[in-house]
Amino acid sequence: MATSDSTHNNIAIILDSNSTDSDLLLSTTPFLMADQQDTVPDAVDYKLRPALRSKYGRWLSASFIIWVEMAERLAYYGISGNLISFLTGKMGQSTATAAANVNAWSGVASLLPIFGAVIADSYVGKYYTILVASIIYILGLGLMTLSAMLPSLSCVNQEKGKMGTPGCSPHLQIIIFFVALYLVAVGQGGHKPCVQAFGADQFDGEHPQEKRAKSSFFNWWYFGLSVGALLGIGVLSYVQDNLSWGLGFGIPCIIMFIALVIFLFGTITYRYTVKGPGESPFKRIGRVFAAAARNRNATLHMVDNDGEIQELKLHDGSQQFKFLNRALLEPEVPKTGAKLCSKSEVEEAKAVLRLFPIWATTLIFAIVFAQPPTFFTKQGITLDRSIGAKFDIPAAALQCFIGICIITFIPIYDCIIVPAARKLTGNPSGISMLQRIGTGLFISIFTMVVAAVTERKRLKVAAQHGLIDLPHVTIPMSIWWLLPQYILFGIVEAFIMVGLQEFFYDQVPNELRSVGLSLYLSIFGLGGLLSSALVSLINKATSRGGGSSWFSDNLNRAHLDYFYLLLAGLSAIGLALFMPIIGAMAESLIRLDELAKKVRADKKENKRCVQLASMAHEYVSQQIELVIVER
Repeated sequence: MATSDSTHNNIAIILDSNSTDSDLLLSTTPFLMADQQDTVPDAVDYKLRPALRSKYGRWLSASFIIWVEMAERLAYYGISGNLISFLTGKMGQSTATAAANVNAWSGVASLLPIFGAVIADSYVGKYYTILVASIIYILGLGLMTLSAMLPSLSCVNQEKGKMGTPGCSPHLQIIIFFVALYLVAVGQGGHKPCVQAFGADQFDGEHPQEKRAKSSFFNWWYFGLSVGALLGIGVLSYVQDNLSWGLGFGIPCIIMFIALVIFLFGTITYRYTVKGPGESPFKRIGRVFAAAARNRNATLHMVDNDGEIQELKLHDGSQQFKFLNRALLEPEVPKTGAKLCSKSEVEEAKAVLRLFPIWATTLIFAIVFAQPPTFFTKQGITLDRSIGAKFDIPAAALQCFIGICIITFIPIYDCIIVPAARKLTGNPSGISMLQRIGTGLFISIFTMVVAAVTERKRLKVAAQHGLIDLPHVTIPMSIWWLLPQYILFGIVEAFIMVGLQEFFYDQVPNELRSVGLSLYLSIFGLGGLLSSALVSLINKATSRGGGSSWFSDNLNRAHLDYFYLLLAGLSAIGLALFMPIIGAMAESLIRLDELAKKVRADKKENKRCVQLASMAHEYVSQQIELVIVER
């Protein structure tokens, strides 16, 4: 009877109160309070049970995933960082051809994540996509190691004027190498977007402390990525230049296998996002665009009782892309079985469409991003790289300073700059994601100007020492002259890359997190392809009539300085196009945040009602049971 009275009192307290705060309900029902606070909404553990907040996810799980990314980036940059040296050296390709091949490969590798993300978000989930992609990745690295170790690669340079030695098959060797190279691209296509999205999923964006931790996660994620890139470029480029290419490609294969083992170790600690019931988000978004197109000529006005024409207000959500609000109108001729679009579905479609202005205006930076592993490295090869009497710095190793700069700058940014900016702006991230991206774009202009000035200095020194037509003679100018452009590039990456990652993750529906990150990666995929096309176009245009190309194999007659100034000009245009977007989107994002808070409040109220109904049902059942017993 005491239990019945307690339940009755709990219900009476809630029914007599005008408060809508669900905390009152939870304070009178400790069991419900514990269940509500300790489990993460829409997340389960590895046994498909509701994920306990204190046991699963957060920094423990995220640390496994950051280590995995660090190992994967070590493997990737161990291949890409010095790839142009392999192509121009072992494979005998020209500078322009090798640069175009590197840019094309990196472009494809950054576009494929779109397909990997769609598979993960629509079918098998992030966890299993990462597993399969890792196996493909390891297979590609293994084949690449095999292709570099087989003796037939030494026959590539024997074809001109000589017959190869018996058993030589350089064409087969090249085919195996490029098949392996693009298998690595396929593996990265599934691995890259899912690992980062899976890591961010370990934090609940609706929880105050975890929301702040999630913003910090993107900073430390890129910190780990940069450490991996630093080790991959710094250590493996030395191995490839001074020991062997087979060992230089074999180590990344072993590292990638270790990354897979680390990922599997974390299986029992992860939070796994539960797919909501209903249709695919791709279908929902597609239906919004289809409905808006179908209703494009529908009237948005109505006549009031006084005969005056007033505009029909369809939606109180974001004010951008108002044409999508037409998806809320009922068709004049209703279709059998047709489903009307809801306000939340229209906002989902707007969220995806909102990404594309940012995507388009940062493409120019993606072209700039392709330069350090290609032309920056070729510049370094011509300079004095000696330290002491016996040691030469690998030209590709200077890319390490990009990573060193990022590793140094991100902790300062996260621990000093963000807290200080947070006090001024009230933004949990210190400054907005778009402001962070814009700052990086501004600095990138000066980065390319510095690169152009340094290249002009290199050409001047070559002319002064009579080395214009001696491309294989080291120019008496220290490689450390290139250091400022690498340091500036590291600062640019810390601003732009982290900002883009967080923006493309944050601005898409929950079911499309991997797709959002794959769209971010596709910026650099298309940027790599555009860089490849731009290099090919300029190479043809400047070499007409027997003149020296800007990208001549003899860099002492080339004009990389002109190319860098061109990129600086394009970057200024990109920033000019980007700035109006910040202003246009700022108000929209504020309105969206207010709308999201309203939706969360509605969900909280609905949960309170469900819990109240459950308690009422329990009370009625107990009363019926007591009546039956008394009779």
